[in-house]
Amino acid sequence: MSSMLTSAIRNLPASSAWAARVFARSLSCSSQLQAAAVQPKSKKTLAKSGVKNIVVVEGVRIPFLQSGTSYADLMPHDLARAALQGLLNRTSVPRDVVDYIVYGTVIQEVKTSNVAREAALGAGFSDKTPAHTVTMACISSNQAMTTGVGMIAAGQCDVVVAGGVELMSDVPIRHSRKMRKTMLTLNRAKTLGQKLSLISKIRPDYFAPELPAVAEFSTSETMGHSADRLAAAFAVSRLEQDEYALRSHTLAKKAQDGGLLFDVVPFKVPGKDTVTKDNGIRPSSMEQMGKLKPAFVKPYGTVTAANSSFLTDGASAMLLMSEEKALAMGYKPKAYLRDFVYVSQDPKDQLLLGPTYATPKVLEKAGLTMADIDVFEFHEAFAGQILANLKAMDSDWFAQNYMGRKSKVGAPPLEKFNTWGGSLSLGHPFGATGCRLVITAAHRLKKEGGQYGLVAACAAGGQGHAMIVELYPQ
Repeated sequence: MSSMLTSAIRNLPASSAWAARVFARSLSCSSQLQAAAVQPKSKKTLAKSGVKNIVVVEGVRIPFLQSGTSYADLMPHDLARAALQGLLNRTSVPRDVVDYIVYGTVIQEVKTSNVAREAALGAGFSDKTPAHTVTMACISSNQAMTTGVGMIAAGQCDVVVAGGVELMSDVPIRHSRKMRKTMLTLNRAKTLGQKLSLISKIRPDYFAPELPAVAEFSTSETMGHSADRLAAAFAVSRLEQDEYALRSHTLAKKAQDGGLLFDVVPFKVPGKDTVTKDNGIRPSSMEQMGKLKPAFVKPYGTVTAANSSFLTDGASAMLLMSEEKALAMGYKPKAYLRDFVYVSQDPKDQLLLGPTYATPKVLEKAGLTMADIDVFEFHEAFAGQILANLKAMDSDWFAQNYMGRKSKVGAPPLEKFNTWGGSLSLGHPFGATGCRLVITAAHRLKKEGGQYGLVAACAAGGQGHAMIVELYPQ
């Protein structure tokens, strides 16, 4: 199937002109940001009869940092606690009003496996406030949000805090399975003779650690390899990927310098200075990026460190309420959370195509078209991944042969797409990214005068998520 996909997609129209448009549009986005105060379009609300309106009151995140930097000595619950405290400080919501807390994470710290609970207690929430942790790879905080949406829609809660956290600076490294079994058996040994007998069976290879890897369990393939194969299948060149990565960093830098990253809250790191901004935003040059060697498929791969998202530490938090509750408490919500979908495909062949499958489904569910969407916020795991998704979405052949559709959904216009940067530049703490996407969409809708935003993301396991965000009436 992989070879068939590669062969067929390479017969699509050449991509050089498309790459030129990508670069040209990236250079014009500064003027688009300056001309953002556009009057909202008059569109019908997506409210449904008999369905509760669920709103985002506020969303925050501590700065996303490259792993191994200022957060290196902390634990995941420290970051999540800081995000929760930032949310409390910004909203002044009473802790006892919160009915439930849900957090997403991917690489779990074994000492705090339910990181939502530990972070909540650390942030001063009552020990009577339930909290649980979910995991769904890169869409873990998306799952946390929609879990909260479901609780509110079902009438079980009025106020939910959802978020996500990841600390890649300190991931669990295990003993080998042989060593683990020996140690567990040794712990049950009763006599000195039994203990000495077990110890005598230990061999040097028992001490080899099991290092974690961002890899698929079912295929043993790293996401970087999958991204390289995907880029090759859709004929996404190294030049296109580097141009898109440069676009992401350039737009993120402009947004950061322009004070547009409203969701970032400062974090006083214990024993260190206060962190106030993301540290992975680094616009480079095409020449410098072109010097980097392939990171995964060597020597001919096209995915490099420069056009991939980097290992990131960070946490996010979002305050969700029923509209009635928010208004009763005197809040002016930022946005409605409307229709959403989750999708799942073959993790071997189509690991990172979640947005392609999820986008048409969520549009149809909401009764919208691509032309109705004012703001797109897509997760950028790799430049090759995001560009492959855009090409797949714009391909009738792919829609007909892989999606069971009569025609393509169409690619989002770049002037509406990730114009404040994305995961390639802002960072990608696996479990925390979804909340960033949603609150950024809400802020962009208000700033740019739109009404509907579409958030989409891929995730390991061949899964994906998409959601419609509607601006709250201003």
